[in-house]
Amino acid sequence: MTRVTRDLGDTMQKDAVPAVSADVIFASLRFPNYKIGANDQIMETKGDLKVLSMKEVVARETAQLLEQQKRMSVRDLASKFEKGLAAAAKLSEEARLREVTSLEKHVLLKKLRDALQSLKGRVAGRNMDDVEEAISMVEALAVQLTQREGELIQEKTEVKKLTNFLKQASADAKKLVDEERAFARSEIDNARAAVQRVEEALQEHERMSQASGKQDLEQLMKEVQEARRIKMLHKPSKVMDMEHELQALRAQLAEKSRHYLRLQKELSRMKKGDENVPHLYELEGTETLGSYLQIQSCSDNAPEISKCSIQWYRVSPESAKKELISGATKSVYAPEPFDVGRTMQVDIISEGMQITLSTTGPIEPAAGLGTYVEALVRKHDTEFNVVLTQTNGSYHPVESIHVLHVGKMRMKLNKGKTTIAKEYYSSSMQLCGVRGGGNAAAQALFWQAKQGLSFVLAFESERERNAAIMLARRFAFDCNIILAGPDPRAPLVK
Repeated sequence: MTRVTRDLGDTMQKDAVPAVSADVIFASLRFPNYKIGANDQIMETKGDLKVLSMKEVVARETAQLLEQQKRMSVRDLASKFEKGLAAAAKLSEEARLREVTSLEKHVLLKKLRDALQSLKGRVAGRNMDDVEEAISMVEALAVQLTQREGELIQEKTEVKKLTNFLKQASADAKKLVDEERAFARSEIDNARAAVQRVEEALQEHERMSQASGKQDLEQLMKEVQEARRIKMLHKPSKVMDMEHELQALRAQLAEKSRHYLRLQKELSRMKKGDENVPHLYELEGTETLGSYLQIQSCSDNAPEISKCSIQWYRVSPESAKKELISGATKSVYAPEPFDVGRTMQVDIISEGMQITLSTTGPIEPAAGLGTYVEALVRKHDTEFNVVLTQTNGSYHPVESIHVLHVGKMRMKLNKGKTTIAKEYYSSSMQLCGVRGGGNAAAQALFWQAKQGLSFVLAFESERERNAAIMLARRFAFDCNIILAGPDPRAPLVK
């Protein structure tokens, strides 16, 4: 294209550089900053006079780090130094980018100056003056840019120094953290070792205490045995004489007791005027709870007891009336707690002849049984080891250990975890001693848990059997139930 100058009116070719207009005014002597915007457009960035320089920012951050160094922990200090190192690296990267930008500005200024120089040779007059003024301004900008580059180089050097300082500080902080960590681990290991030593010392002391205790006990036992041996060596005859005397006294007491019972029976028979009646049978056994009474033949003319009809009674001493004991039709009868304080009587009928035998006095209570039962009453549930011998009148094929529970509200029979019977106290329940059964009758009882379910249980001792009967009757009475044997309403016989 062609352009006509205002003064000369010369024409120029298409490839000529356009002249700088006279009305061009530079806003400042500072070369403007540009950046690439959206859609690859060149945009000018406006300078912010309040933005601090990179040197000032780094100096302020360093001062803050030095101020906080004294009141920060080692871990926080290391973290701060690492953050400072990252900030220094970022500043170094920004300085590198500014250096690249500065180089690009130098290239642009050189190109602009070359273009103005080429334009200067082609214009004349006032346009030439404008071109020369523009060239001088470009050279001034180049000088300013060079000065700015010097400042950037100095700032870069300071940033590198600060980076090296922060790297060293970070390394020192890491070293200090490692030392503190190693020291803490050492302290922890020492504490663990001390605790382990204390535990070992305690275990050793406990072992020594146990060993010394066993030694003391063994020594004491040896001393007791030695004392007994010395005592036996010094007085052997005296101890043996005392034992023989005690055995003789027991035998004499038993003989006197039997002789006393025979005298009592003969005296009672004489009082009744039965001197001329043949003495065919008599009652053998101790008349106390926990024993058993047995009919014995005392004459060769007496009929065989197994062929006789037998019936036991309990006689009240106040009314002199006798109560039939249902089911007691054997030659052996073991008194139960109901019989204490009452006289036992038995009728023997054979070949139209009736013989009546009775105890010399009321059945005496067992020694210590009342105190034992009172102690059991305070428990909620009491267990007794028993052997199940009969179920519903049939003998049990295998005699195994069962457990009978006597509680405040119910009774229960079980074998291991299997429950055989469990019933609350009721009017259909029956409980009494076994009425017959040989010399083991004193250790057995009859229990009807409910209609159609009954058992015969054998206990470990007479005391356990009588305690179970008394305890169950005590708890049942608290529930307004009276536990007795079969036919508790048996008629009274005069």
